[in-house]
Amino acid sequence: MAEQQEAVSDPYPPVDIARKVEGLGVTKAHTDTLTLLVLAVLAGAFISLGALFYSVVVTDSGLGFGITRLLGGLSFCLGLILVVIAGAELFTGNNLIAMAWASGLIGTREVIRNWIIVYLGNVVGCLGTVLLVFWSNVAQLGDSAVGQTLVNIAHTKADLSLSEAFTRGVLCNVLVCLAIWLAIGARSVSGKILAILFPITAFVAIGFEHSIANWFFLPLGAVLDVQNGVSLLPMVKNIIAVTAGNMVGGTLLVAGIYWLAYLRAERMRMPPPK
Repeated sequence: MAEQQEAVSDPYPPVDIARKVEGLGVTKAHTDTLTLLVLAVLAGAFISLGALFYSVVVTDSGLGFGITRLLGGLSFCLGLILVVIAGAELFTGNNLIAMAWASGLIGTREVIRNWIIVYLGNVVGCLGTVLLVFWSNVAQLGDSAVGQTLVNIAHTKADLSLSEAFTRGVLCNVLVCLAIWLAIGARSVSGKILAILFPITAFVAIGFEHSIANWFFLPLGAVLDVQNGVSLLPMVKNIIAVTAGNMVGGTLLVAGIYWLAYLRAERMRMPPPK
């Protein structure tokens, strides 16, 4: 029994995580369209719920900037925990598919297909959650303070310059993909949750930018602030810049680096496919 408990508590070594991520990339690339789309919609909704939880927690907090952001980041973790444990397809996490592509196990068309379907599904999930949150009047909580928090978040994101949005997107998805990397390395549900907490809390507390979360924050803030709503052009610029940054952070700085470190030598020794 003790040996079994020890085995469950021990994480997979990094090289085994790399192989598991590579294998998952192949599986994701070959998943049928309907399954991908349904799971992607779920992921968009899950991330949106985490974003809403964050907004409620940070509203009217008198604990000071750092502690408030820390608690908000912990709350936001709900989204990725649901994605990883309950099962869903998240665009930012699926940037790790690049490892399977680098190994030649899947083609460019398969990668692009997965990313497009999952991204669109995530957007649908986010916008659907925006409608439900709006209709449920959650913004009126705390004498409308929650609504004001959501409006302020949307304006802050829309006011970012392209370079700020891009670099914050890069740094965000480095931490998101590392959270997923660590979760894949854990053998138990509790271990996976713990692996997610620190990287995701860090990116939220620091103020990095997540493209899928922004598909919830920006539209909802615009809907809630009818008089001084967020303009469409700044919203579009933010989404484009953050999405590009997320892709660079996930594909190059996590998938690419770990592929070079752990899989490059293995794949170079593999015989060419027949």
